[in-house]
Amino acid sequence: MRSGLLCWMAAAAVFGQDFSQRGFLETRTVLYPQEARGDSARAAVESLLRWEASYKLTQGWKLFGSLDARTDSHRQFDREAHVDWKDRGLQRPALSLRRLSAQYHRGGFTAEFGKQFIRWGKADILNPTDRFAPRDYLSVVDTDVLAVPAARLSYERGGETVEAVWTPRFTPSRTPLIGQRWTVLPEGAEQFTLRDRGARFPGRSQFGARWSHVGRRHEHSVVFFDGFHNLPLFDFRFQQPTIEFQRFYPRLRLYGADAAVPLPWFTVKGEAAWFTSATRQADEYVLYVMQLERTSGEWVFVGGYAGEVVTQRRNPLGFAPDRGFTRAFLGRAAYTIDPRRSLAFEAAVRENGEGAWLKAEYSHQLGQHWRATASFTLIRGEAGDFLGQYRRNSHGLLGVRYSF
Repeated sequence: MRSGLLCWMAAAAVFGQDFSQRGFLETRTVLYPQEARGDSARAAVESLLRWEASYKLTQGWKLFGSLDARTDSHRQFDREAHVDWKDRGLQRPALSLRRLSAQYHRGGFTAEFGKQFIRWGKADILNPTDRFAPRDYLSVVDTDVLAVPAARLSYERGGETVEAVWTPRFTPSRTPLIGQRWTVLPEGAEQFTLRDRGARFPGRSQFGARWSHVGRRHEHSVVFFDGFHNLPLFDFRFQQPTIEFQRFYPRLRLYGADAAVPLPWFTVKGEAAWFTSATRQADEYVLYVMQLERTSGEWVFVGGYAGEVVTQRRNPLGFAPDRGFTRAFLGRAAYTIDPRRSLAFEAAVRENGEGAWLKAEYSHQLGQHWRATASFTLIRGEAGDFLGQYRRNSHGLLGVRYSF
């Protein structure tokens, strides 16, 4: 895999007129005012070097590639010097093949094969139908989307688009690491020794299809997905004083839809999905989002509500941030001060007041290549609430990025 990628990079450089590249080096410092149970560290430093390239082979074919190199002070990143392309490790890999795909486009037909990013849905804050987008939840509220190996076919004609996706290999979402502040254990768990028995990954492929329509006064789409949840459930085995646990990923069959209707004062967006499962330990439920969006001058406002209706409750244990942000009012506001400076605010407030997540961010471009970012995240709530359990994880962030 590594030698093949290097050969592709060398060949692309020979034909410079059809080759483009970009990247950045970013260092971020995260500061926590409070200690967390099981994690006394109050500061973490992490660096990311990302390189992205594309090469036009012919009139219809194009290659895409991206590499990440990471390191940090808090052991959330792996230390092994090998190129990871599977994205199945508990830690973020030190070196990873972020993307490697070939795309063919002709007329209204597009096909892409390889490791790629696939995003579905129209809502801006939470996307119930976005099933081919596992995430990195090591820091829960600051997430990144992972690419998946897939074959993706789409055909567009007029306002109609039909899309089909097949993934031969399952990619899970990353969950917080045991022994660090973003894993909150139940009261009394300290008296036990936790032993991680790894994960049971699904052996079969996944399939999804989406039809979308764009009209003069509205747009909408319907979605079908047959595969697996990318967030795990857990099998526990108790052997005093040890608790052994293993992750497994339940079956998922999803039916969803989304729509957007522009009105004179704002745009109405809605998205919903019904999660069903043949796995007896998995819940069945409906997630939905309703939001309003408005642009006024240099301001962009988004606000709405995310809800959940449980149709079959089978498992009280599990890590599900997508469900954790439901039954809450969600909002985002962004202001462009000038071409170099911007402000953004995000919030999620539980309808019963038991949890809240608030974030403010300021970004400033310094010259042609440099950008500095400062943000603060405030988390408050009750211990029994998904958001409230992270109330000791409020934090500030300082980041500097050099783009090339």
